Amino acid sequence: MDAPVAQFAANGKQRNNMKKILIFLALGAMSFATGCEAGPPNSPAAMNNSTNSPMKFPLQRTEAEWRKVLTPEQYQVLREAGTERPYTGKYWNKKEPGIYRCAACGEILFKSDDKFDSGCGWPSFSEIAAQGKVILREDDSFGMKRTEVLCANCGSHLGHVFDDGPAPTGQRYCINSVSIDFAAGTNAPAWKTGEKK
Repeated sequence: MDAPVAQFAANGKQRNNMKKILIFLALGAMSFATGCEAGPPNSPAAMNNSTNSPMKFPLQRTEAEWRKVLTPEQYQVLREAGTERPYTGKYWNKKEPGIYRCAACGEILFKSDDKFDSGCGWPSFSEIAAQGKVILREDDSFGMKRTEVLCANCGSHLGHVFDDGPAPTGQRYCINSVSIDFAAGTNAPAWKTGEKK
């Protein structure tokens, strides 16, 4: 075998070995990053941002229990503080009279009387159904300064509130459709607990 052919064959073996090493390192890094559960031990939605400790709510469930009662999409938004894509949720354009409950615990959060078309692609409300129904906290994720909206009963992530809503409140509660359930009419039936949606 002449020298250039031997050199080319040696370089090919080195490239194959390097590819194997890179693939092994990439798989190891992904395994390390995702961990065993591929999810946070304490839901980001239920963490106190100022103390980095779990917040306490009237309804307490483990993350395993939440996974049993929520769909994967609901879990990702409600418990991991995710966001659905705009104009894809089932309630962004809903105009029917009724109430909106937390999809995780059934707490009444918003009324259709306060719903308006903000043009953002998510259900928007000018106020909450009653004081104490939600908790607001700072959210500096993704390099933006926003105010996150959590259900005060279970600590689930609902969306964000902005100061560009209609009078008289000036508020726009921008809420993920997957984080709420709609019940038609003013005397809506009680929400069923323990039932996967």
